[in-house]
Amino acid sequence: HDLSDDSDYAQQLGGSFDSGRFSSGVVFSKENVAIHPTQFASERISGRLRLVKRDASLFLNWIPYKWWGSNSELLDKDRSLYTIRDLPLTDVHSIRRHTPPLGWQYVIVVESSGLAHPPLYFYSGGVREFLTTLKQHVPIMRSADDANVFLVNNLQDRLQKSLSSLEMPGVVSLVNGASNNSLGSLPSDQGSALTDNIIADGNPSISGYISKPRPKVHDPAHDLSIQVLEKFSLVTKFARETTSQLFRESNGYNNYRKRLQNEVAPNKPPSIDDTHASDNTVPVASDPLEFEKMSLVWGKPRQQPMGFDEWANFLDSEGRIMDPEALKRQIFYGGLKPGLRKEAWKFLLGYYPYDSTYAEREYLSVTKKGEYETIKSQWKSISSAQARRFTKFRERRGLIEKDVVRTDRSMAFYDGDDNPNVALLYNVLLTYSFYNFDLGYCQGMSDLLSPLLFVMEDESESFWCFVALMERLGPNFNRDQSGMHSQLFGLSKLVELLDLPLHNYLKQADCLNYFFCFRWILIQFKREFDFNQVMRLWEVLWTRYPSEHLHLYLSVAILKRYRKKIMGEQMDFDTLLKFINELSGRVDLDSIIRDAEALCICAGENGEACIPPGTPPSLPLESTYYDD
Repeated sequence: HDLSDDSDYAQQLGGSFDSGRFSSGVVFSKENVAIHPTQFASERISGRLRLVKRDASLFLNWIPYKWWGSNSELLDKDRSLYTIRDLPLTDVHSIRRHTPPLGWQYVIVVESSGLAHPPLYFYSGGVREFLTTLKQHVPIMRSADDANVFLVNNLQDRLQKSLSSLEMPGVVSLVNGASNNSLGSLPSDQGSALTDNIIADGNPSISGYISKPRPKVHDPAHDLSIQVLEKFSLVTKFARETTSQLFRESNGYNNYRKRLQNEVAPNKPPSIDDTHASDNTVPVASDPLEFEKMSLVWGKPRQQPMGFDEWANFLDSEGRIMDPEALKRQIFYGGLKPGLRKEAWKFLLGYYPYDSTYAEREYLSVTKKGEYETIKSQWKSISSAQARRFTKFRERRGLIEKDVVRTDRSMAFYDGDDNPNVALLYNVLLTYSFYNFDLGYCQGMSDLLSPLLFVMEDESESFWCFVALMERLGPNFNRDQSGMHSQLFGLSKLVELLDLPLHNYLKQADCLNYFFCFRWILIQFKREFDFNQVMRLWEVLWTRYPSEHLHLYLSVAILKRYRKKIMGEQMDFDTLLKFINELSGRVDLDSIIRDAEALCICAGENGEACIPPGTPPSLPLESTYYDD
């Protein structure tokens, strides 16, 4: 029985909704309300949740305590990242309540822009009092599609309407649940439908709308943005001084830029910017970072790929990598020659320890091959009679069978009927679903495995490299979409930090959910570049230099590269999603890596502070829980 809908219970707390009844002050306060910055229950940040009435307006605040555990300080930058300060309820679209069979109730607050805040866990109870208090001050109603979703101010569900037009049934089901914020609790088939539809190329059609004006609210991230802009002002000043002579000699910066692009990327594919712009373009706010000049100063050109001779220089007589950081830096700037990838990728992915010897690696390979065959035998030994009584096995097997026959079939390695490499894809993926039974199989995993199998050409080694990769990217496929949510949240904060005008435009266009970047992040740009470029990009990302979240800076760099077109043509969500999909195969990889490096270095620790701890591909944070 839900007391938040009980009229007698509501009367005990003061009656039904009356916007003018209460004077200014705190109308609800609850201690020990926590968020979990990672997927682990042992890691939490506790704080105080309050509803504050000022005149006729209601504001929500969640302020973390000044400590994180019993003896670890919560830094100011972390407090700013998670703090919810004076969020007007007029900006809130819905509140999702979760009541798990075991554990504590929590709620997820979703803003009208589609941006969701991390779940708020009520470790001391109080969810029903919270909802009942809301009903006294703002009009809220249950969603017709989900009794656990409370619509605030009876606003139209704009994100649901948009995603319905995209023909993404998995996403639409998430909007009414928690997962329009990528945090809802979903059955596995819905989670698969989500990734299946978002990864697939689409041709969306959504009607635009005019967003209502919102009151100005102080945002701590704005102060952080000002700090970074001050830092950038020094960089761009240096850029102007060091390149001014070149500009004069080459008849201006545009000619210099063209000459640089011809030198760095002579085979660059045609840019969408080269096409005729729409006649409906509007003036665009200038880039506050002078992005292109900054990239020339701090983004280093790509080098030649590393070969076997250079690789051997990093090994001692017994095969240990003597300087792993120097090795990773060289791979970051130049990549690897194709023949070296089979050996080097095992180190980059963490399958081989950098301090292992030749003998230790040979022993590891033999041992791991035996382990793989043991796991594989578990599903190989399932009889037809068992399979009929094993629904989960049949479901996963069916999904894998459908996906492997459409994964990279344009490549000779996977082309043709009865291709043995397609059978190996199937074997490895089904074995992984038994190795990691909780995660199982989700659409998109075959995209991540395909290049590994292509390079390794060995079933067991491909499996263990895939296991190592999924240690970092597995949260992308969590049923509650927590891994994707934290990355999209981090991307939103990075854009706000590095390009405030673009952030404000996306906010105005109700695109702060960043669903248009979903495919980029889910499968690490696998569909945005050709197969050989993807392998070059992945080995760059796996160095985790200069940041293990470089893929987010790549996303920012691409958006900044096309900011003028996005803002000038006033793209709404459906137009922007279509535009992003059409960028596939048209982005110059080397220059965008260079841009991402420059953004990462300039943002520095302020950029890293934008990304929640434990965000993929960071390894999950294993920590001991301390009571507040």
